[in-house]
Amino acid sequence: MQFTTATTLVAGLAKAHGERRLDEKLLALAKPKLLIIDELGYLPLEPDAAHLFFQLVSRRYETGAMLITSNRSVAECGTVFADPVVATAILDRLLHHSHVLTIRGDSYRLRAKRKSGLIKAPAADGPPVGSASLRPVSGGADLQPTS
Repeated sequence: MQFTTATTLVAGLAKAHGERRLDEKLLALAKPKLLIIDELGYLPLEPDAAHLFFQLVSRRYETGAMLITSNRSVAECGTVFADPVVATAILDRLLHHSHVLTIRGDSYRLRAKRKSGLIKAPAADGPPVGSASLRPVSGGADLQPTS
């Protein structure tokens, strides 16, 4: 089993690609029986990053299990991967033998802070309290708030 965040995974793939070691990296990521990728979709992927992610999914397809967490629905994946064709190809492979679990409700972290009075509930028409906008994930660039 191996655990990684989507951001760390894509940065590692981009670094390996730049060093001409992508095939070696993909082979290493294909070995674990279970690959857990956390936070896919929290930040959109730039086209190059989406293509690298597709290569990983394609390499692992029908050879190893993947557990992916996301705050996005399957229908929103086109916005995550920047390219609808790549998004469709990724989803086709991920959903073929999958079980999709949807968990609804507040984040347990925010719920605890609201209970303690540290933050207020969001306005019905506004963004959640403390939300931020971030730039898309690129091939290993540092992530910075947009403002």
